[in-house]
Amino acid sequence: MPASPHPHEDLLAHLTRTTPLAPGEAARVVAEVLAYFSESTEEYVRRRHGELQARGLTNEKIFARLGAELAARRVAAPELSTRQLRRIVYG
Repeated sequence: MPASPHPHEDLLAHLTRTTPLAPGEAARVVAEVLAYFSESTEEYVRRRHGELQARGLTNEKIFARLGAELAARRVAAPELSTRQLRRIVYG
């Protein structure tokens, strides 16, 4: 039985065509990026707060920076049912 295609096969093909990455390396990069952006807002805020605090920033500076970072951060799409997907396509 053939292996199921990678859910981002088109992206992997693009990366291997346009960069010196091998297919396995491209798959690892895509997995890392997806994991980074799948982090919940709460997880992101806690992680970044700890990182910035470790650099010696004060909470005042940290919270201002977090607010700016969150405004620019991409968010994961909500899970959609088949019916919701049909509505998006067909109205």
